[in-house]
Amino acid sequence: MRYLTVVRHAKAVKPEPGQSDYGRVLHKRGRAQCEQLRSWAEDREGLGRFGPTTALVSAAARTRETYERAFEGTGFVSTCHFSELIYNGRRDVTAEDVLIDLAAVDPVTTSLLVVGHNPTVQELVLTLARSAPPVLVTGNYPLGGAYVFELAEDRQIGLARYELVASFIPD
Repeated sequence: MRYLTVVRHAKAVKPEPGQSDYGRVLHKRGRAQCEQLRSWAEDREGLGRFGPTTALVSAAARTRETYERAFEGTGFVSTCHFSELIYNGRRDVTAEDVLIDLAAVDPVTTSLLVVGHNPTVQELVLTLARSAPPVLVTGNYPLGGAYVFELAEDRQIGLARYELVASFIPD
């Protein structure tokens, strides 16, 4: 069995006047959330059991930093791709856009990891989930939150319904 883990970036600082949204880095609280995610990723009974993964990470500063602090150098990730397509600050990105980018890097031999932004990651989880997590139906995707789906072992990721098998929401 393969898996798809969808992570929203951890808490970022508010943009300074004149600073682009793309360049925002993590807040102190966001760095603490990444420590919790990293512990879960390194735990063979936690997220670690769903790896190794091929990662697709938004190229924005806060998602790159979330990836680096939470996942880089762990056994959970075998390969990482950074993408300006899944967030570029110039246009809205849909769940289907992310799926297209994921399919382009999916080797169909590893599980997958996406580190992205809301509302796109929320739309992605709601689009793929057979049964939607109640917190996402009634509210926003939690910062640093992760949801794990079970994928078919022999098929590329695509627009389908998948079973949600785990989740993690850091403090």
